[in-house]
Amino acid sequence: PWRREQKKPVDPERQLMIKVKACQRLIKEAAFYVTELKENEDKLDKMKQEKRDVYDIKYFDDVVGESRMMVPDSQARMKKNVEDLEIFLDSNRSNLNAEGEWMTAASSLLSEQQGVKSSEDV
Repeated sequence: PWRREQKKPVDPERQLMIKVKACQRLIKEAAFYVTELKENEDKLDKMKQEKRDVYDIKYFDDVVGESRMMVPDSQARMKKNVEDLEIFLDSNRSNLNAEGEWMTAASSLLSEQQGVKSSEDV
């Protein structure tokens, strides 16, 4: 006869690892898009100064526009994941190893993001 497999209980340490890695990846991605936008804007300015072909400038202006759209999108995804991590920690702190590798990584990641938030508020 067919038997239903019982689901294993979800390991909070594993969930924490996944959430921390996702936040780390999204933080890198957001920083990359900001850097890419700056580089593309500089390249566009240089093309305009060199009086390059109008069509090349127009095309690259579209590229810069796409880069501009990616910055707020990536930052929003990053902020959402950081908030999810904070909520997860608040509700699962008792089930997590306070001295564990991922708890340490989560704490430092959150304190770095707190520093970024306060410098943006100034």
